[in-house]
Amino acid sequence: MAGGRVPRLMLLVACALALAGCAGQATRDLIAASVTAVPANEIAGRHQIFVATTRHKAQRPEEVFDGRRSPQISYAKVDITVPAIHKIGEIERRKKDQPADPSKFMVAESVTAYDEPAFLKALRADIAKHNGRALVFIHGYNTAFDGAVYRMTQIVHDAGYQGTPVLFTWASGGRTVDYVYDSNSASAARDSLEATLRLVAKAGAKRIDIIAHSMGNWVTMEALRQLAISGDRDLGNRLGDVVLASPDIDVDVFKSQMARYGVPDKPFILFLSNDDRALRISGFIAGAQPRVGDYGNAADLAKLGVIAVDLSKVNSGDRLNHTKFADNPVLIQILGARLKQNSSLVTNQEEADERVASLTRGITGTLSSAAEVIITTPINVVRIAVGQ
Repeated sequence: MAGGRVPRLMLLVACALALAGCAGQATRDLIAASVTAVPANEIAGRHQIFVATTRHKAQRPEEVFDGRRSPQISYAKVDITVPAIHKIGEIERRKKDQPADPSKFMVAESVTAYDEPAFLKALRADIAKHNGRALVFIHGYNTAFDGAVYRMTQIVHDAGYQGTPVLFTWASGGRTVDYVYDSNSASAARDSLEATLRLVAKAGAKRIDIIAHSMGNWVTMEALRQLAISGDRDLGNRLGDVVLASPDIDVDVFKSQMARYGVPDKPFILFLSNDDRALRISGFIAGAQPRVGDYGNAADLAKLGVIAVDLSKVNSGDRLNHTKFADNPVLIQILGARLKQNSSLVTNQEEADERVASLTRGITGTLSSAAEVIITTPINVVRIAVGQ
């Protein structure tokens, strides 16, 4: 039996590598030696991404941070542009030997390094300019530093987010074969994410929204669990929406985390899909245990205090169907609309129902192709036929 498992695992890894396509052709250099000068009308937007990371500083300054783990948190800010040709849901990134042309690609103009006091000061000033709103994004497995910055930029730009974006990037190796390494890196980063969330609150944020993807959900749930143990699970009533996208967490582990956290005052929003190929592979590696992101019993999860949104029949630009929340133009704009709402952080049943209705209206009114979205709340199940 054991001998049969190894070839199957090798086959799955080979399939994952094939599905990853040409990702390896992309450069990991976030900073280019030179940036092509372009007219202002060829740039769609400029963003400042604040960064807290457990990555080690890269040996090559162009890469900024690499996949090695650091025992300390490093802080930075990335000034980055989005090209006017940008399509919602896509990341325009250059490959090796391509010039850093802001009219064609996302281009980081500069990276500013901070110590913690200077980072706190800069973060406080930016949050104050954005009405006390902050969004913390935690990426998933197989993500290099530049990829994490690009994804955060794409989410902020496409969602039209008006607050302060904070990227928490843990030490992913950025390679398909680094699954076990990444899993351990995620575990090692949970204290640092907790500290980062507290730092954002200290910087004056009145509302802190969280978006976690894939293995980043493990880091996030562990940090939230630790906050609950400390008696401050909602960051002093500052915690806003918690969006769990394609969680790469064992279902039983997630249930234990939620049991310790307790039923959220505002239901967490969970995006899942039963055609998520990446989670099928990780589930196999974990001993055929179901992952939260492709779990078939949404009602079981909803009892924990989450709104489960089943996107199984929604198209994705990702061949692994693992990043639908950000790749699908409709979903990212709906998410943006939710983040723009300035509702009270106090949730009652009426507000919970309105949150579901708002999500439903957005999906129904915007999708152009036939699909079905199933929304399971702690109260009921809504099946929505959308599109033409």
